[in-house]
Amino acid sequence: MTDTAAPPAAGRLSTLDRLLPVWIGIAMAAGLLLGRLVPGLNTALGAVQVDGISLPIAAGLLIMMYPVLAKVRYDRLDTVTSDRALLFASLVLNWVVGPALMFTLAWVMLPDLPEYRTGLIIVGLARCIAMVIIWNDLACGDREAAAVLVALNSMFQVVMFAALGWFYLSVLPGWLGLPQTSIDTSPWQIAKSVLIFLGVPLLAGYLTRRWGERAKGRDWYEQRFLPRIGPWALYGLLFTIVILFALQGEQITGRPWDVARIALPLLAYFAIMWGGGYALGAALGLGYPRTTTLAFTAAGNNFELAIAVAIATYGATSGQALAGVVGPLIEVPVLVALVYVSLALRRRFSSGTADGGH
Repeated sequence: MTDTAAPPAAGRLSTLDRLLPVWIGIAMAAGLLLGRLVPGLNTALGAVQVDGISLPIAAGLLIMMYPVLAKVRYDRLDTVTSDRALLFASLVLNWVVGPALMFTLAWVMLPDLPEYRTGLIIVGLARCIAMVIIWNDLACGDREAAAVLVALNSMFQVVMFAALGWFYLSVLPGWLGLPQTSIDTSPWQIAKSVLIFLGVPLLAGYLTRRWGERAKGRDWYEQRFLPRIGPWALYGLLFTIVILFALQGEQITGRPWDVARIALPLLAYFAIMWGGGYALGAALGLGYPRTTTLAFTAAGNNFELAIAVAIATYGATSGQALAGVVGPLIEVPVLVALVYVSLALRRRFSSGTADGGH
């Protein structure tokens, strides 16, 4: 039935959540200013890494993801894995529609900028396994469905990323008579990203719920423990944004026209993928929580992997790397705005499933 009795969505958000666009704007501006005004900061931050993984960004993402994954009711995952329509729709959107759409937009909008075009295609191949969990939770999507779809994306990412990169950068352009290129990555590089940015917080969240409920009971865990750790998800998000923009602040502020050119296909991509996910979820009758999860997992991208691959293949100062960096610059404010669009739609949405734990 239609949720006409639900209170206004914004009223159900905490003060911290309601002011999220403000905090994110401040974090983005602070990162850009730090990267621009503090000499050598981006070099110093970039040097703090292990085997190509930026430790500050990794810390921020892990802090961001842990509270949300600790909220997941792992005893409900079987209801998600039995939903074949949801799983199939997610696979099609993420691994068929998404890469093909980004390839098309990159070639149509950036025909004269091959480096940026290649960088955007790489962004389209890197499906989101981290930050989407935050957007989904803020939009009151299905937490359990998000955990399953992110895990599914992770497995496909390990297997398909390099193969799809070869197809969209070399094979398909050759068939179409367009210039060809390639990427240099390995299944281990991708698996390492998955293990760090999904495996660690997922295991921590699972063990926390298991041990917390066993020791103190579900009521204590849900009503006392989770509210205490909940705000840390947004703290981790804001910290990640500051670090990410500080690392690339000089490039972004020094090449505003290039950033604008890269932003146009990204804006189109996020809008089409999110809208397509919502339309498909509604057509399949998934209900608001799972439709929201489907839309956000389709629209988000794994910027950390995309940037790492672009830097490893083309260099840190390359146009491909800049395109990867502009990805979250556009994705963060756009998906925050779409969180509020989702919450506005929630009252009128015909929901056929449970409320995803919210």
